[in-house]
Amino acid sequence: MFRLFSTFTQIAIASLITGVVLTRLDLSAEQILAEMGMTPEKVMLHLEQGFQWALPNIILGSMVIVPVWLVVYLFRPPRS
Repeated sequence: MFRLFSTFTQIAIASLITGVVLTRLDLSAEQILAEMGMTPEKVMLHLEQGFQWALPNIILGSMVIVPVWLVVYLFRPPRS
């Protein structure tokens, strides 16, 4: 659990430093997106489409993976 918290903290600090540097260079998220030919609305649309595609596949896959994992977990030899 500590490693997960540590990783999230490192990502947050790196993001903060990067944001400060980009702000000092007078760059904004809108400018960067415009350079890529995107708008915030298009980004949100792509994220929604990706989520709508991924969610049914995750659910379907978990209907197979979770029972298999449970059987393997139950029949594993006990740890000493």
